[in-house]
Amino acid sequence: MYSALISLRQASLPWLCGALLGAASLYASTSAQALTYEERQELDLSSYTVTDTNASYFDVDQRRALLKTTDNPILINQMDHLRSGESCRQLMAIPTLDEKIRLPGFYPSPDEWRLASEPMFQFEEMVTNLAGSYMATGDGYYSHCLVKVLDRWAKSNALFDFHYSSDDRQAWYATESMIFAAAMAYSIMRPEVEGMEEEKTRINAWLNRLAHNHSKIVGGLDGSCCNNHFYRRAVYASMIGVLTEDDELFRFGVSAIYSALHDLTPEGGLPLELERGRRATHYQNYALLYLVTNMQIISRQGYDIFSLEVDGNDIHAAVDYAMAIIEDPSKLGDYAPHEQYRGFMEDGQYFSWAEAYLSHRSDAALEEFIRPYRPIDNRSAGGYMTLYFLDPESQRVETVNDTVKEKADVIIPDAE
Repeated sequence: MYSALISLRQASLPWLCGALLGAASLYASTSAQALTYEERQELDLSSYTVTDTNASYFDVDQRRALLKTTDNPILINQMDHLRSGESCRQLMAIPTLDEKIRLPGFYPSPDEWRLASEPMFQFEEMVTNLAGSYMATGDGYYSHCLVKVLDRWAKSNALFDFHYSSDDRQAWYATESMIFAAAMAYSIMRPEVEGMEEEKTRINAWLNRLAHNHSKIVGGLDGSCCNNHFYRRAVYASMIGVLTEDDELFRFGVSAIYSALHDLTPEGGLPLELERGRRATHYQNYALLYLVTNMQIISRQGYDIFSLEVDGNDIHAAVDYAMAIIEDPSKLGDYAPHEQYRGFMEDGQYFSWAEAYLSHRSDAALEEFIRPYRPIDNRSAGGYMTLYFLDPESQRVETVNDTVKEKADVIIPDAE
């Protein structure tokens, strides 16, 4: 979308055009700052290319060296938890999802959705845990297992066929995270596996095929073309673009950052997320989960993306605003109700982005905020982020109190 168009005259993803037209009409009512269609045509991201196909979203060798010598109790405890990984034989027996995937809607049928989604969650946990176990142990058993498992899924062309219609997008949504969970875990282990070239070639082709197939659907006027789901698709586009040296996919991933930064409100809010009413705070933070993770992937290709400004806006404004409205919902102003849903505050996975962010920018308030959540891991968006990013000197003791539960309490601002 947006910046992925480099120029419509040069782009080889013609399906992006429809997304831009839809986004233009949608954003006209949500953000006076939105780029016009003509302005988007002129954006040029041709300077963004894959520079290191073996670069994961963090420096694996450097982190492994640190983990071997660290005396940080949080990191040691997390490594101890991951040292007893699962049996590869059992993981190889898990059925691949090679038939058409279809899911019930989350909000109308949350229990049915969770039950139907279990095989997908299982896949995300499987690949993420294998990567974590490898980082904790350095044991090639786990890296080779991941390649064998992914090759099995590649052979069956799993995840390629899913139901999609304008009023039923759940399978499209669910496969987003499966694709980037696999890609991110694979990026950690692929350079570590000697041999198995036939398997790796097959996995590379499968991931690239999945990314192009999934992203050719542009979403609709409800915001799925341009909101957090766009940012989620951008994560797999960037990571698989790196893995398969596909500049087209990589630029698609970069385009989400330009899009988000351009459309920030003066306060740093993401308009389509603030439209979510009582869940505006949740979705502002949720969008950061994918924007920051994507930026971390891009930064590993040598781009100073965390310093990027678009029309004077940067990611730090979005982070500061998220923290501000979490702390004081009245700072939502007229964008959303001030009585906000805060259930997400009990689940540390929603703040896994902060570990990567803090590796680029010192932020005392954010550092203090996430202390009670550590160690933080996310089933799909990066995995064991505390293990991979925590500065051992920034926190050495886990916070064991009711802070997290207290954070989740609904705040009703005083009437003015």
